[in-house]
Amino acid sequence: MSEFIIEAYRDAAAHTGSRIYPLGRAAKLKSDFARVFSSHLGHLIGGGRFETEGLLVTGPSGTGKTTEIGALIRRFNADNIALPDGSRARFAECVLKGIGTWKDLGKATAHAIGYPVSSKARLTQSEIWDIVVREAKLAGIVGIHFDEAQHIFREKSDADRLAVLDSFKTLMKSHDWPLMLIFSGVPELDGYMKTEPQLYRLLNLIRFSDINIPEDYRTIHEIVGSYALRAGVDVDPDLMTQDFFDRLVAAAASRWGLLIEVTKGAVMVCQDAGTETLIRDNFTDWWVGKTMVSRVATPFTHSDYRTLYRKDDPFMKALDD
Repeated sequence: MSEFIIEAYRDAAAHTGSRIYPLGRAAKLKSDFARVFSSHLGHLIGGGRFETEGLLVTGPSGTGKTTEIGALIRRFNADNIALPDGSRARFAECVLKGIGTWKDLGKATAHAIGYPVSSKARLTQSEIWDIVVREAKLAGIVGIHFDEAQHIFREKSDADRLAVLDSFKTLMKSHDWPLMLIFSGVPELDGYMKTEPQLYRLLNLIRFSDINIPEDYRTIHEIVGSYALRAGVDVDPDLMTQDFFDRLVAAAASRWGLLIEVTKGAVMVCQDAGTETLIRDNFTDWWVGKTMVSRVATPFTHSDYRTLYRKDDPFMKALDD
């Protein structure tokens, strides 16, 4: 066995890494996606020109947007849905973090659909998007998910933002092959998209909300229990208390994606320790390893954890040591 492999972490990740707890928001995401795609497919069957719709998914960082959308797209691509020309429908994914200009956007999009454009290529904006549409049609790609989409708009002039928005609108209204677009990002993304009304009206809005307590206690209970069960370990009754749930929510900055991340981490610590029961100390140990704070200053141990750990700054203490 390699010195660089910790078997307990490897096995825990293998059992829980791809597991996604079925939160209610996933049902809405799937329903809206299915409705938009079904209409899209109907237009393709009917022939003629049409403009398609898309999704705008927003929520604070760590709410699990990328995970939920990625899982949806993987299931869609695996479904092998037949298109009118006999090809199989697929969705592409493109991360916009670090993308600066419209040309960078065009090249990143082309790369996402499997057609890399040389950095030396001298192409106009129109030519790049023509390539994207042409190659998407040939590959059976019906849509693209643009993740971290707020990054393409930050620190840009109004004119540059409108140029990017116009590019997205062009893809959705293409006469030859309209593309369903999914945009995901932090809440500020909604404000950027609103500045292009013609594009905004084509989007269906989905907001990933924060954890609400006490309403969500039952769901938190089920998440901790399900990940422990998946790993084959028991759950200490102490972890099924309101006090622990409140501390776990504080540790996760009230965000579902982070709560699941913390829970998975604690399960890995438990398995690495070779114990059969998930306990509070496992969460504390994971937190200390993640943040390097003192054990007495974690959300799971500190008496004033609500003040010490705030929603706007995950994993960071509000006060210095």
